[in-house]
Amino acid sequence: MIETIGILGGGQLGRMLTLEAKRMGYRVVTLEPLPNSPCGQVADEQIVAAYDDARAIGELGARSDVVTYEFENIPLESIRLLQSQSRNVRPSGDVLRVTQDRILEKTFVRDAGCATAAFEAVTSADEMQNAVASLSFPAVMKTSRGGYDGKGQWVVRDAGDAEVALGEARGAPCIYERFVPFEREVSIICARGSDGKSIAFPITENVHDHGVLDTTIVPARLDSALAERVRANAALLGERLQIVGAYCVEFFILGDDVLVNEIAPRVHNSGHYSLDATQISQYEAHVRAICDLPLVQPRLLAPAVMMNILGTGEGDVLEGSAELLREPELKLHLYGKRHAALRRKMGHFTVLGSSVAEALAKASEGRSLLSWRPSTAVAGRPMMQIGASQPSPSA
Repeated sequence: MIETIGILGGGQLGRMLTLEAKRMGYRVVTLEPLPNSPCGQVADEQIVAAYDDARAIGELGARSDVVTYEFENIPLESIRLLQSQSRNVRPSGDVLRVTQDRILEKTFVRDAGCATAAFEAVTSADEMQNAVASLSFPAVMKTSRGGYDGKGQWVVRDAGDAEVALGEARGAPCIYERFVPFEREVSIICARGSDGKSIAFPITENVHDHGVLDTTIVPARLDSALAERVRANAALLGERLQIVGAYCVEFFILGDDVLVNEIAPRVHNSGHYSLDATQISQYEAHVRAICDLPLVQPRLLAPAVMMNILGTGEGDVLEGSAELLREPELKLHLYGKRHAALRRKMGHFTVLGSSVAEALAKASEGRSLLSWRPSTAVAGRPMMQIGASQPSPSA
């Protein structure tokens, strides 16, 4: 019987996962190097330790009936250690091994029969020359491991860019991909149980700001034939990986081409909307899957738009939240982070509408109300503050 869920990682995904797990009656223990993490603030316990601390990893396993992770940039060795101690880890280390390495991941996707952008592995200057000769310019080079939200990525337009990218990679293995001038990026959240049964959430359309997810639109504005190919590809990849838990597959759409971009073996930023716009969230679906509970098909209650609230580096106090919350079809989620660094994900809001167009209009209006200002609070006060909003001139 599963009573306690262990989570590797203490960010906002872990926080929302914890809140859903707690609602369902589970205890949660998280392991995260930084104290008072977004997840740790709401979990029953936080183990403050590095992700490669073998003693702490063992302690997490001993306190948990099942262990999961909220992001994939954790040491595979830590997952293997848990498994060697007969701990129940979902998704497994085999899943993590593939999905945390872009070269392995793209090769896996291609071998599964799904289309990707053309790519080459680059680990040296000679391999870079070969990749350029094969795929030419423009291209995108990414570190094979690590890197997220646009970090560890370079757009390569010419030989000079290629040289710069190779130098800045500092010998790290990279993947060199032909640039895809995609019309839109879409993603789909799925969840799969240990019995092989799976569910799929509505397909979402995603817009980024310098590599950081900015806006998610659901349902995606995608014709039915392309949507069916997205769903089929995602289901196939989940089955081939034998994944247990929620996962996300991102795609590029270019004409009639549906290209897999990447797989995230976890709950995902583009699924935040599900807390408010479907009758079961991606977080609940993940808990159900890893705890061997029945999975039910998600149902979209209304068209929705999720917008991330990103830091600007101009202050840590969020202004305008009171005006934002006057919209009755809007839900605000803040993550308990202290500093609103540039493009740091500090929170999000989701707004429902009678149509995608209406939801987009409401969301854009809501975003225009928000801003950041410097804090005048003394050091040591609680995390990110919500500013006291002033009445609008027309109020």
